[in-house]
Amino acid sequence: MEPSKIVVRYLDGRALKGITQNFFPNKPAFHVNRLGGTGPGEVIEVKLGDLKAIFFVRDFTGNAKHVERKELAPGDRPQGRLMEVTCKDGEVIVGTTTGYDPKRPGFFLFPIDPSANNLRVYVVAGAVRTARFL
Repeated sequence: MEPSKIVVRYLDGRALKGITQNFFPNKPAFHVNRLGGTGPGEVIEVKLGDLKAIFFVRDFTGNAKHVERKELAPGDRPQGRLMEVTCKDGEVIVGTTTGYDPKRPGFFLFPIDPSANNLRVYVVAGAVRTARFL
């Protein structure tokens, strides 16, 4: 599996940045080589049940001034269904999905803004307050 840059957001508000090569949505845990760890190769085990979401990112710095687009632009042809997810902490994530099932442990959302730093987001079902198709 190719390495993926991720930002892990925990239910308690903590964040962890690093690289993973073994995240699978059907597994209860995975490992992250922590960015800025105490030494090379510091590996953290992450349990899916402790998380709000996993953000697969282009880079770790992002652009704080970028305002992510939450609506389709004229002519956009998204893959999947457009969905708005409100997490229990109040964060709203808008994207498209092809695999939403509230009975599963989580699902992927793909941002509709092509200039967003997030490539895709795995949202943990237990962290969702509301989810609705747009």
